[in-house]
Amino acid sequence: MGANGQEALLRKVLGMGFLVQGFRCFPWLGVNYFLIDGLGVAASSLQILQNSANLPMVAKPLIGILSDAISINGQHRLPYVAIGALLQVLSWIAIATLPATYLSIPILTLFLLLGNLGASIAEVANDAIVAEAGKQSHTPSESGQLQSFVHMFGSIGGGLGNLLGGLALSHVPPKTMFLFFAVLLVIQYLLTISVSESSLNLPKKISHQSKSTSIWKQISELGVALHKPEIYHSIMWFSTSYAIVPLLNGTMFFYQTQYLNLPSSVIGFSKVFGQVALLIWSIAYNKQFKKFPAKKILFALQSTVAMFMVSDVFFVKGTYRAMGIPDSVYVVIFSGLSEALLLFKILPSSVLMAAMCPAGCEASVMAFLMSAIALANIISGYFGVALAASVGVSAADNFSYFPVAILIQAFCTLLPLCLISWVPDVSRPVKKED
Repeated sequence: MGANGQEALLRKVLGMGFLVQGFRCFPWLGVNYFLIDGLGVAASSLQILQNSANLPMVAKPLIGILSDAISINGQHRLPYVAIGALLQVLSWIAIATLPATYLSIPILTLFLLLGNLGASIAEVANDAIVAEAGKQSHTPSESGQLQSFVHMFGSIGGGLGNLLGGLALSHVPPKTMFLFFAVLLVIQYLLTISVSESSLNLPKKISHQSKSTSIWKQISELGVALHKPEIYHSIMWFSTSYAIVPLLNGTMFFYQTQYLNLPSSVIGFSKVFGQVALLIWSIAYNKQFKKFPAKKILFALQSTVAMFMVSDVFFVKGTYRAMGIPDSVYVVIFSGLSEALLLFKILPSSVLMAAMCPAGCEASVMAFLMSAIALANIISGYFGVALAASVGVSAADNFSYFPVAILIQAFCTLLPLCLISWVPDVSRPVKKED
């Protein structure tokens, strides 16, 4: 197979992987309504469950080490993608087919954890493929192109998932949505097992060591990489910029759906708008913004997030409604952009980290970054529950002090800007030490 054929196959595999990854919002939108309407959970319980279900994402460094160190049939990446897809299939089919009498909150949480474990395995392997293939680029103009490509497919998947999810909830029960997503995962699984990793032109890993020795060697290499100031300072800033901001998504979801009684289609279109913004950002970053230092881009994004949060204060107070702007219009446009802005940082962060990542432990380092961000998001979610409770936003019909919580959230969003010097100005490749 020629270089063009290998490139096309690589993009086909990664495009499918990130499309499915983005489309995960489709069943999760159904989960939110299933928890509220089917199991009657409160706003705080919804947010706690959502964040607790993401705990497998924190295990990404271990998964990355295993992927780097242990091959399956001589392959280090694609078998892990297949295993991840299969675990997700089992999870969503179980949730979709179990009778309601057996599907309690603990059982549902268990299957959601299994599904997210599968997703984390697949994501680690896909991120490693992107990092490894990106290192094959030989010119500066090619830098970041593959990251932008997969980010675009993730945005397309997210846009389709939210659009179809919002429409589906008006016509079919959530369990049907879970089955549909399981079918898509089966397609991903079949595609993955039909491709040989050697046809993707990835760097070959040759090792005659035992598995245990290889794992310890990989852990040692990860430790060496994480001791690089430019790497651990960057990871510290990325994770801090999420963890320090109290996440109020669950409370906002309750406010929009239970207090304002906005239909599911509006919530879906809001998220679609955000995913379209992510897609445009991916294209713009690849064409224009990747030439700017990551520090400046991240500073601008963090500041913009804070401004959108201040805008949410006026929304909750009814200021825009008094100006003649319907709640549905604000939710679709501004709430969609507000959620998307929190994801905008992933692209420049991953491009920067991939450039600094030492050869040979791409999966480990990228997985450590994503794990740190996942843990930060979980902390942020718990922080948000505590903040909402402390200011008195604890019931579905009591949002008097919600603007106060949002203002505190906006202030916390600005705090990481004091530490922006942790992010290096220039993406410098880090050589692997002997």
